[in-house]
This record gives sequence, structure tokens and C-alpha cells, in this order.
Amino acid sequence: MDTFFLIPRSIADACTVTTFFGIPPWYEYLIKSGALKSTDSGCIININFINQTTHKLDLSVLTLAGLGIFDILLRVAGLVAVGYVIYGGFQYQTSQGEPEKVRHAQGTIINALVGVAIVIIAASVVAFIGNRLSS
Repeated sequence: MDTFFLIPRSIADACTVTTFFGIPPWYEYLIKSGALKSTDSGCIININFINQTTHKLDLSVLTLAGLGIFDILLRVAGLVAVGYVIYGGFQYQTSQGEPEKVRHAQGTIINALVGVAIVIIAASVVAFIGNRLSS
């Protein structure tokens, strides 16, 4: 069973990976794996659930698309964490030296920095797995 998705040329400019604020498209790993083909009207993603040589179930294309979506979610989480670092800095500046407000602002900054570190590590692992599976 073959499933085809057409990505219009205006969105998938010549089937290349372009980013928006550092966030790649969900089909990033599909381009590297060869499941994405360029046509005159756009790019076609051929999702074939049956391997043509072994005639067994093959979910590698869905796995790569899932990794791409997970990569997007991690990068958005990283942007949110950076926003919280900025928010914590704003809280710190407006605390006017009150110990409770300073402690709360420092907690916000530390928690956000821990979140940034977790997101960086997780995104690196997902990118490593996605690049290994797509090649």
C-alpha cells in the first residue's frame, strides 16, 4: 500500500530543508532518506508501508516523520525555556532587592536553564537518531 502526500512547491521550495527561527520542517529526515521526490507541482512524499523486497511491514518513513515532529516540539520547548530565562531576568530586575522576590526570580532562572540543558541534550539525541536512520 502506497500513500502519497503532496507538499506544494510554495511551501517546500524545491524539496530543500529551510528553517523558520531554527525550526526545520517535519519532513527534514524524509529528504535525507530519499522518501521525498521533487515534481513540477511540488514535492511528493511516498510512504510505502510494505517493503518491496521483503514484502513485510516497514514503518521507517513514519518513524522518520515522527522524529521530525518530535524535533520540532523539542526546539519549540527550547524557545519557551529561553523565554523563561528572559522572564526570570525581568523578575530579578524588578524585585527591588526584596529577598522573597529575588529567591523566586533565581528559582525561575535556574529551572529555565535546567530546561534549556535538557532540551539541548534531547534534541541532540533525536537529531543523531534521525540522521542515522535516514542515511
